[in-house]
Amino acid sequence: MFTNPENLTLNQIEEIERASARLVTQAIFEFRDIAADIFRRESDLPQDVAEDVTREALDRLGVSKMDQRLYGKIDYKRARYVFHPEYAVRQALLVDSKAEKGDAATATIQTGQTSMRIRHVRSSAPVDVPGDLERAISNILTTTIFVKYLYEDSPQTLLRMITIAALPSGYLQEIYNPTAEDTIWRAGRNAPSLGEAFRVRLVFARLKQKMRWRVQTIPVPASAASSESIVIPSFPWDDEGAQSPVVSTEVTPSDIAL
Repeated sequence: MFTNPENLTLNQIEEIERASARLVTQAIFEFRDIAADIFRRESDLPQDVAEDVTREALDRLGVSKMDQRLYGKIDYKRARYVFHPEYAVRQALLVDSKAEKGDAATATIQTGQTSMRIRHVRSSAPVDVPGDLERAISNILTTTIFVKYLYEDSPQTLLRMITIAALPSGYLQEIYNPTAEDTIWRAGRNAPSLGEAFRVRLVFARLKQKMRWRVQTIPVPASAASSESIVIPSFPWDDEGAQSPVVSTEVTPSDIAL
């Protein structure tokens, strides 16, 4: 009944990631006012608060479960089933939280959080570093989504905006990051000369230009300070002018040399 990820078409992988992005976006959207209240009241570090908010938002919405333990440097990990009229697949849904002040344009990630090869230019030299996350774990398709919480101190911690970014699977490498020049990445805030671990920044504008729906932005009004706020039931999904991958629906990951 369940399709091996290697036998999915590239367009099917896009469909699965798009549906997953909708799920995460809706969960965070419905929870946004409570999230703002939590950020304002909590004394913990904003990064720790962000991780708690993401987990609570997804637990409230509810996600299907399968009996499979997942490992890795990701805040929220859930092995689940994805059912489509034409196929079904097992998925490892991985959602990581980021909390930062000032920078609304990027999210900093580690190689263990992506199955893509990271190709970009740093210090005028091309970089090509493999992601450490498997594209599929025991026939379970991995899907990675980032939730970026932009906040300010004033002096309370005020949540201003939330960005959801659906990172493409490594199966989609040639569509989203075929070369160091055609990239969705920017050099990370690490110093190789000091032996610091490799980091890279996912640039939201570049990813959005590739595929508009992969980046969704949720504004948090200044008045959002109470869990008693009225929740709008549906997020205004940003899909205007969305492109489609220029691939045949018959092409599968196993047909492409990555």
